[in-house]
Amino acid sequence: MWHLRLWDFQDVAVVLSIALYMCHLAGAISIHCPQRSLTRSMQEDVLFSVNVSCLGVPKFHWTFMSAAVSRPIGAWQPGTDANVTEDYSSRVQTYSNGSLGLSNLRLQDAGYYILTVTEEGGSSRDSGLVLKVNEVLYEDLQYLSVSGLALSAIAGLLMLAMWLLNKAYGKISAWRSRRKEEERATELQRL
Repeated sequence: MWHLRLWDFQDVAVVLSIALYMCHLAGAISIHCPQRSLTRSMQEDVLFSVNVSCLGVPKFHWTFMSAAVSRPIGAWQPGTDANVTEDYSSRVQTYSNGSLGLSNLRLQDAGYYILTVTEEGGSSRDSGLVLKVNEVLYEDLQYLSVSGLALSAIAGLLMLAMWLLNKAYGKISAWRSRRKEEERATELQRL
């Protein structure tokens, strides 16, 4: 009976140690993202800042996903050159902590960016970030500036017209008052 009881204790110890090891593996990779949702305008730059901690040497793999497409961006390990795809090669900056910089944003860059961190042991963890790209409507700005310029010109013309009408009214009033005085003077001379 004692032998059976000892065996039960050993089984429990093995199960607990396996459970602790699995919990350790699950928590071996930690990804912290200060901002999960970013908004930028076209032609600006964005930095997907992350802080990764793990037991071994991590391998970073970034992927872009939208409703229409899913494509890899690049993969690298700290201290090695990044393997960046041709679509992003001129616009991507990689960092040894796993962060990713993307320059000269386009409307097509709006979507989800997934970071997959893989350890040497094979465990991995994903983290997602959302990027919204706003369009700068230069046509609207041009329309607004042309409209403002046209309204300013019309206001200037109206002010000039008012000034000219005021001068003309003053001259007409002076001419009428002189004419009335001449008529009175003529009437007084007749008497």
